[in-house]
Amino acid sequence: MILELAIIFLILLFGSFIQGVSGFGFGLIAMGFLPLMFTVKESTLLVVSLALVLSVSIALQLFKHIQWRSLLIILSAALVGRVGGFFVLHHYGELEILKIFLGVFLLCVVIYLFRSKPPKPDSKVNGTWLPIILGLGGGLIGGVFAVGGPFFVFYFLLLFHNNKYAYSANLQVTFVMTAIMTVTLHGVSGDFSLDFLGYFLVGLVSVLVGSRLGVALFTKLSQQNIKKIAGIVVALAAANLMVTALL
Repeated sequence: MILELAIIFLILLFGSFIQGVSGFGFGLIAMGFLPLMFTVKESTLLVVSLALVLSVSIALQLFKHIQWRSLLIILSAALVGRVGGFFVLHHYGELEILKIFLGVFLLCVVIYLFRSKPPKPDSKVNGTWLPIILGLGGGLIGGVFAVGGPFFVFYFLLLFHNNKYAYSANLQVTFVMTAIMTVTLHGVSGDFSLDFLGYFLVGLVSVLVGSRLGVALFTKLSQQNIKKIAGIVVALAAANLMVTALL
């Protein structure tokens, strides 16, 4: 039990450190390794709950930069997607095949991160079908695998390419609202156990320490190199996850 908690602590510490130093990566790192120890359902619920704590703390600091009108469509679609994600995770979250799907998605995200380019300043952003599609996709994937962030990152980078505070504020509010939806639905359905509380408390300490350490080293470490290292680690974890699930 102690060894298990220590491993969980280190996984979440690494993920939150990457999040603190680069602005992304907690869910990707955590979901690359936790399903090796738990079911996808248990892993997702732990990551979503801890990500909620992180996002609330950041959102409160950036509250004045939130642009609510810009959130309306994508957030509404994301909440609908989270309802769909809840049904999938609640009924099928313990199936091994979900680990294969998770591994494939993680690899796709890594490829996207390595190949993506910054949005063009003059790009015109569609305000209807694009946020609906991305919101539904991010809500569904986030509700099942806790890694729906790339959908929202893509949209808000396009929308707020010249305002990093509005970008981060709206992104974090989206994370907060969708995480609340997921935690509430699974809580009402009885998907949380007493064992979860112990893992959550260990994870909470890990996340607070890791994120603070990452922020403290933010200016001293190369964000590009950190992202590359994190991407490689996630890719290796995803491949291992798929192989383990198939064996």
